Amino acid sequence: MTRLNFILLLAVLASALYLVNVQYESRRLFTALDKANSQAQKLAQDNDRLQVEKRTQATPGRIEQLARSKLQMRPASPAITQYVTYKAAAASEPASGGAR
Repeated sequence: MTRLNFILLLAVLASALYLVNVQYESRRLFTALDKANSQAQKLAQDNDRLQVEKRTQATPGRIEQLARSKLQMRPASPAITQYVTYKAAAASEPASGGAR
């Protein structure tokens, strides 16, 4: 009978140690999950902030201002427009007119 009691005592101690280990692992995993959730929320907020910043940087007024200030560009007007003609077509037209 004492042997059976000793075996049962060992089984109870082993199950108690296993239970403590499982609870510790559960708490460790819960804190890791909580940290991952908070990091995911922070990344989502950063993504939203960057999307808003990207939209503000790409407004037509800002692009025009940067084109004028950094690239020294100006709006096209008929006074500064230069038209380019194809020289081969311009050269062949007078030659065909004189051959008639």
